[in-house]
Amino acid sequence: MTYKIKNFNDLSIDEFYEIAKVRYEVFVCEQVITCENDFDDKDKEAYHLLVCYKDKLIGYCRILKAGVSYDAPSIGRVLILKEYRGSGIAKEMMKKAMDFIFYKLEENEIKLSAQLYVRNLYEALGFEAVSDIYEEAGIDHIKMHYIK
Repeated sequence: MTYKIKNFNDLSIDEFYEIAKVRYEVFVCEQVITCENDFDDKDKEAYHLLVCYKDKLIGYCRILKAGVSYDAPSIGRVLILKEYRGSGIAKEMMKKAMDFIFYKLEENEIKLSAQLYVRNLYEALGFEAVSDIYEEAGIDHIKMHYIK
């Protein structure tokens, strides 16, 4: 398993194509999120964490600096391809994203909007729910916060 974190301008065309492909596979084909555009221009300001296994992109999330989505850094577009779920990859990926925020961006808090069905993953990492359940793109979500 290899983990890479790159800013937008350091992504190769092939890497960006693979990111677009897995995001489409999970968010559009699997979760049927078609009511909002996945490409919201925040990708250009993001750090992209890629998880590869045998040269295949199997996991991904993006890291946004404070002020882009929230007043604190955030992690979003979190995904693991279906056939790799349940193996601990998501938790390891999130730990790497959190470490990047703490040690590279030198921040001590993180905010995110979690799909409700994976709330336990974020709670296991120390995130706390800070909102009521709300619907976003037809899926129940909850805002979560982590302070180091």
